[in-house]
Amino acid sequence: MQLPKIILKSGKDQSIRRFHPWIFSGAIKKIIGDPVEGDTVQVFDNDEELLAVGHYQPGSIAVRILSFDDSVPDEAFFTEKIRNAVNYRRSIGLIDNPAVTVFRLIHAEGDNLPGLIADFYNGVVVIQSHSVGMYRNRELIAGVIRKVLGNRVSAIYDKSSSTLPHMAGIAAADEFLIGDSGPATVTEYGLKFLIDWESGQKTGFFIDQRENRRLLSEYTKGKSVLNMFGYTGGFSVYAMKDAGLVHTVDSSASAVAMADENVRLNYGDDPRHRSFQEDAFKFLGNIDGKYDLIILDPPAFAKHNSALANALQGYKRLNMKAIEQINPGGIIFTFSCSQVVSKEDFRKSVFVASANTGRKVRILHQMTQPPDHPVSIYHPEGEYLKGLVLQVE
Repeated sequence: MQLPKIILKSGKDQSIRRFHPWIFSGAIKKIIGDPVEGDTVQVFDNDEELLAVGHYQPGSIAVRILSFDDSVPDEAFFTEKIRNAVNYRRSIGLIDNPAVTVFRLIHAEGDNLPGLIADFYNGVVVIQSHSVGMYRNRELIAGVIRKVLGNRVSAIYDKSSSTLPHMAGIAAADEFLIGDSGPATVTEYGLKFLIDWESGQKTGFFIDQRENRRLLSEYTKGKSVLNMFGYTGGFSVYAMKDAGLVHTVDSSASAVAMADENVRLNYGDDPRHRSFQEDAFKFLGNIDGKYDLIILDPPAFAKHNSALANALQGYKRLNMKAIEQINPGGIIFTFSCSQVVSKEDFRKSVFVASANTGRKVRILHQMTQPPDHPVSIYHPEGEYLKGLVLQVE
């Protein structure tokens, strides 16, 4: 079958020759054929030399590149890519590791599968398609994951209804593609978490903060800890190992309830922990002198470049409130998960926040996502998570 062709403008082939996995709409000279969203297309330069094959979509990112040759996304293609992703996780000690039964199995561009996310939850794999092309291949992908992982997988759940492009017009239903399962209990460095992928954010848990949670536990001994935007209590559970007290704050009643449940799962009804359902900025308005360690892990303040300026102001305000009020010698773990906010932008916002308070602040650690969320060197946009550990005098 003849695939539709995307012909690039003269000089617009340089990024793809450097293996960047996106073709932007402004680089396209003409389209031969009539592709609809999700179709597989071939990409050619202005002299009609074949450069790549990818999934087509209308919009700013017009093609997500799957191969830089003439390979098409069939079962053999997905089997090779997914097996490579699994073997990589095995090499970093995440396959068949009883101490860590939750990790990212496939990380989109980082695993050369743009538009596809898959997370492993103690035998249940939750997949999300961020492109129609991947969504149309979801059953094939689920079958390949099951084949590659064998009896390590008991069920595969598709949770793509909230991640597909809005303009696609697909009424996707979240559903099990293989098997069935209720919420799972997973283990992360000996701590247990209840995961509800059906109602939770993302695929059910913020797996990308695993190593940063582990780092946090080195700083909590005897301290009063505030976990802002606490979601289901990941940082709180780690802090509870030896903190004096831990308070979890989130605006979502269901998230707060799950945080309480995760604390009970590990520590029983421990009076050191208390949760609050409240707006973060309102809560931070009156905490002066109450806390020795504060975690600021907000949702993405900017998902598009048009919101970048407001997002940077938001990070500045948030960090100012914390820096102003934390106890002398206090520690702040502060994060941004907004892809459009660069490390430099985020650090500048924290710098301005610090300077406005007049307090002395030093950086102890610079944080990012863990190795099961790899970043392709050709796709720096994949480094979305950035964080700082600050000490405030």
